Amino acid sequence: MSIGELKRERGAFLAAKDLAESEARQRLALQVFCNIDLDELPVQDEASRLHLCRRLTRLMERERLKGARGHWSYDLNRHIGLKQALDTLQTRAKPL
Repeated sequence: MSIGELKRERGAFLAAKDLAESEARQRLALQVFCNIDLDELPVQDEASRLHLCRRLTRLMERERLKGARGHWSYDLNRHIGLKQALDTLQTRAKPL
């Protein structure tokens, strides 16, 4: 195996690992705050998707305000998870 192949495999592994971490963060944020499974998102209708987008936006704003005030319960990982879940929901809502 050449060094170039090892570097490509390493890069692919790290990219897959980052994707898995991102998905886990999104799953946790959606499950804890919205009681929704990430796998259920594609089968939702447009109205419920828009409602969930608004809800996630409000939750993100609340997290941002907690962080700005230095509240003890603020969690950056939760904030990131909510943002990634919102981004995922918005990209899945766009027609292909």
